[in-house]
This record gives sequence, C-alpha cells and structure tokens, in this order.
Amino acid sequence: MHHLTPRQFIFTLMAFWFFALAALPGSAHSAERMGYHIGPGDVLEISVWKEESLSREVIVPPDRIITFPLIGDINIATMTVTDLRKEISKRLQDFVPEATVTVMLRQINSLKAYVIGKVNKPGLFPIDLETTVMQVLAMAGGLNPFAADSKIYILRHENGTMKKIPFDYHEVEKGKNLAQNIILKRGDVIVVP
Repeated sequence: MHHLTPRQFIFTLMAFWFFALAALPGSAHSAERMGYHIGPGDVLEISVWKEESLSREVIVPPDRIITFPLIGDINIATMTVTDLRKEISKRLQDFVPEATVTVMLRQINSLKAYVIGKVNKPGLFPIDLETTVMQVLAMAGGLNPFAADSKIYILRHENGTMKKIPFDYHEVEKGKNLAQNIILKRGDVIVVP
C-alpha cells in the first residue's frame, strides 16, 4: 500500500479542489471553459508577479475599454480572460520582460436577461451560460392569467441587427417542441404579450 507524504497529500487535495471548482456550472472557471466573453460590469483582478504596482481590480466599463498601467487602453469587446492575459503579457514585454500576468474573473455581472409584459414579476434577471427561456420565466414568477402564452418571443441583438425568436410556452410546458426552449444570451429580452 502506497502512502502519500504530507506534501503529496496537499498537492493532491489542491488538484482535487481546483478541478471540482472548475466543474461547477456557474463558476467563472466554467465560464472560461465555455468561451465566456468579458462584459460590462464584470470584475477582473489583474496582477503581474513580483510587480505589486501593476496589480489592479478592474470593473469593466460599458464601452469595454479598460486601462492598465504602462500599456494604456485595451478594448476587450471580444476577449475571454485568456485572451486578455495574453494581450497584457504581450504589451508589457517592453517594460517587464518575461512578465507573469494573472487575470481572474472575480464576478460575472454582465450576464443578464430581461422579461417584460404579462408575467408576475417583470424585470432584469441574472443568467449563466446555460439558462433557458423557461428558467427565466420561472424567475419572473411565471405568466399571469392574461398572457398570450403561444405568442411569446425573444428579442436578441446579434451582429448589429435585432432578431425575433418565437416561443410557445404552452407547447414547452406540455413537453412538445422543446428545441424552442433556447439558452439565453447576454441582453436577451423575453416579451410576453
């Protein structure tokens, strides 16, 4: 029987917790695995090893342009955490050769969907990368008795245009045409007439 040294035990335990945390559906780690793009309101922690003056907590502004010491503005509109880390490392090379940059997503605040119309609690709702239409309608307290449940639609801003996606609550509730219970994206608006 093989016994672990205290050091091996600690490393094994740390590896277990790291992979367990990464597997959580709502975690920042799973967001990165799934290609999560940084959005407005997200909180980032950026640090450069052995350079305390280059450590920052940054809240991403609405224009998605952040400023970092020595390198100035960075437009992060289509970046993941990995992309941002690589970009900062590249730009810092002239100032801090072989810089070890860490970028951590501390809070995801930009993933939100909206529900308007004939629901019990219309409003803004936090979502993750796997939230469906039915889940957000449940967060909104369900449909009220006057809702046209077969005429619901989702407004989605995509590639500079507004797209209207139909949704029939009655069908999905009965287990039919489940493909229309789509995963929501940042900024989607569910309209319940």
